[in-house]
Amino acid sequence: MKKYALRIVLAVVLVGAGIIAGVNWPTTLEAESNAAVPGTADDPVVTKSYVDEQIAKAGSGSGGGTTQPETGGGSAKLEVVSVPNGKTLIANEGTEVVVRAGKAVVYSTDANGIADLTDGKDLTKGKSVPANHHILFPRAGRGVTTDPSYTKSLTLLVRGSYVIQ
Repeated sequence: MKKYALRIVLAVVLVGAGIIAGVNWPTTLEAESNAAVPGTADDPVVTKSYVDEQIAKAGSGSGGGTTQPETGGGSAKLEVVSVPNGKTLIANEGTEVVVRAGKAVVYSTDANGIADLTDGKDLTKGKSVPANHHILFPRAGRGVTTDPSYTKSLTLLVRGSYVIQ
């Protein structure tokens, strides 16, 4: 009878210990979770109007100006720019241009040029800029101007900042 009682007590202790360990032992999911609780400082709850306001602030860009020399760009949008005959669009580094209408040539104060991303070529000073090609200005101070044989204005699509001189 003692052996039987001892087995029952041992079984009850083991089952109780298992229940206590199971309740108090963190699960793998709980231990590996780094998720913040919504509404706390780590994960604040914001209103739709606040999010819309922040998006509007981030999305506002400046268009072309009317000062002398004319400056413009700086936004992430493509901007239609007209460059009068005899004037030069001087781009800042990272500016992108597409010649839509007219005959343009590369302007540069040194022997280096601009990148024609469509053909994968480097266009140097005085070279013709093909229409509808994606052009990238790797450094400031380079630009495009009208071809000497062309008498009308250029129409360009510009993304980035520039000055017309």
